[in-house]
Amino acid sequence: MKVALAESLSEGDLQDLCDATVDAINAGGGFGWVSPPPRDTLERYWQGLLLIPDRRVFIARLDGLIAGSVQLHLHPRNNEAQAMIGRITTAFVATWARGKGLGHLLIDAVEADAELIGLRALTLDLRETQSNAIRTYESRGYTRWGTQPQYALIDGLWIAGYHYTKELR
Repeated sequence: MKVALAESLSEGDLQDLCDATVDAINAGGGFGWVSPPPRDTLERYWQGLLLIPDRRVFIARLDGLIAGSVQLHLHPRNNEAQAMIGRITTAFVATWARGKGLGHLLIDAVEADAELIGLRALTLDLRETQSNAIRTYESRGYTRWGTQPQYALIDGLWIAGYHYTKELR
């Protein structure tokens, strides 16, 4: 098992990442998508993220295959007051790789990177239905500071979302 900051993706890695993404979306994972988009849309999404200077994409591997990812969003330079706060988004582990500690390794990598680049706090939000992710973040010291009742519309029903923060060392 290994987690690394992605600087580029080979064609094979891109396909593995898209496969893992589709699996996570179908399992109700932490994406804005409710159902998987067309494959070419996913490919462009992941390729495009690597071009954005204020996005840091971490990739988790299990037995050499990409099994998960997390993003660290940095605030734009014109937001001086929040420049020391990063935002964790789009975190997931494919269903076939869950229960092996990859989620914790992804969080370890994001937190270590955030501290290395001088961030002092992290924020994130999750759907209330993501009970495993909620348990994981809360066990790692993330504090829930709010609930948003109309967070996501899934199959015509509102799903609440929880907002979290954690101060880094």
